[in-house]
Amino acid sequence: MRKEKTIDFHLKWAWHAISRMYNAYASQYDITMAIGYVLLNIDSEKGTPATKIGPSIGMEPRSLTRMLKTLEEKGWIYRETDADDKRFVKVYLTEEGKRKRNFAREGVIIFNKKIQEVIPADKLAVFFEVIKEINSLVDEENSKVKDNIIFEIMD
Repeated sequence: MRKEKTIDFHLKWAWHAISRMYNAYASQYDITMAIGYVLLNIDSEKGTPATKIGPSIGMEPRSLTRMLKTLEEKGWIYRETDADDKRFVKVYLTEEGKRKRNFAREGVIIFNKKIQEVIPADKLAVFFEVIKEINSLVDEENSKVKDNIIFEIMD
């Protein structure tokens, strides 16, 4: 099968293009797309448990730990340990972190508005339906891999 005929090629190609676009936008504000996603997934008022951030954006714990350390060093976040349970850590945005989060939020809003201006709502609805089915299939295959079941050849 030619790569141009595979679904994953188009998903990866589109994602890399989007990633480059977001990084170009984000670099104007001294952030990256990855930092923007982390900041967007921290509740700006109540904070967010550190353990909830990674899974919500598909980031591995080790990578998230490094990123949170960097964001803390920059003064964009701070962490508070629960007084009753020292294992529980909540991440909060500083004022500068909230400012950076708003830049990331604006970038996402602008891009999504442009998409919605160009692509009709009915086509977007089909896209979301298809991508949801693809994600379900991927989740199913991942659970098989976790259970040591090798990919099944589909008829």
